[in-house]
Parts: sequence; C-alpha cells; structure tokens
Amino acid sequence: MSGNLMDRFIDSIEWIAALFIGIVAADVFITVMLRYFFNIAIPDAYDFGQQLLGILIFWGIAATSYRGTHITVDLIWANVGPRWQRAIDVFATLVLLFVVSVQTYTLFDKVISTRDANLQTFDLRLPVWPFFLIAWIGDAAAVLLIAVRTYRLIFRPDLIAANQNIIKTVE
Repeated sequence: MSGNLMDRFIDSIEWIAALFIGIVAADVFITVMLRYFFNIAIPDAYDFGQQLLGILIFWGIAATSYRGTHITVDLIWANVGPRWQRAIDVFATLVLLFVVSVQTYTLFDKVISTRDANLQTFDLRLPVWPFFLIAWIGDAAAVLLIAVRTYRLIFRPDLIAANQNIIKTVE
C-alpha cells in the first residue's frame, strides 16, 4: 500500500474505534435514562454493554498502537540520545507486536469456542460469538497497524515523526 492509502487505512481504524466509543456512550446513557426516568429496562442491556466494552477495548488497542499514544514510561528513553531512542522504540514495538499477535491468536480461539458452545445473551437469546468476532477483527487490525508501525520505525522513521508532530500540534 502506498503511504497515502495506508494513512487512510490507519485513519479508518481510528474512526471505527471512535464509533464504538459513541455506541458505548449512547448505550449507557439511554439505558440509565430509561431506567431512572421511566423504570424501563432494555432487554439484554447489560449483556450488550459488556460485549460493546470488550469490542471497544480491542478497537482502542488498534487505534492507540500505531500512533504510540498509549500509556508509556519514558524514564530511560528521555535520558538517551536519538539513536538509542529509536532502538528502544523498535524493540518496544516488536515486543508489542509479539504480545498482540499472541493475543489475537488466542482471541480467535475464543471466538470459535464461543460459537461452538452456542453462548447466548440472557433475555433475547442472541448469539454472543459475533461480538467476539468484531472484537477479534479490532485485535487483528491492531496487529496490522503495529506491523506497519514497526516497518516505518525501521525503514521510514520520517513518517512516524510526521505523525508524532501532528499529534503534538493537536494537543
């Protein structure tokens, strides 16, 4: 993929994560308002909320992994030169790529086992495995984005630096 096409792909992953944040917020707001003001409970609201939060977490991992905007500890990184900073960034990203790849593999196994077990929501008896699948797709997107970040850190650090400058100007 070209840089421009890849950047659009990365942005679309971030927009999908933002969409899930909105869905979770709307779900919580509507559920609380209906229960508080009208004493009405949406069937499976608790189950949907749980599943949506799980989806949000995995898509959030995808959104934060490429930009490097997740929580970091820069005690050593801040006290070394640019060459060592880049080496630390590459090493940390490779470790993250390994961990998230293993997580994605095990989550796919969970999708399959949940489908095979025919787990369903409590009230409406809807299958749970599609929620797991959507979460897994977010996790797989995280692997792709971390791989792109690793490639760019090693071979195209100028693209990573450009993204970091954009983030700093927005903050």
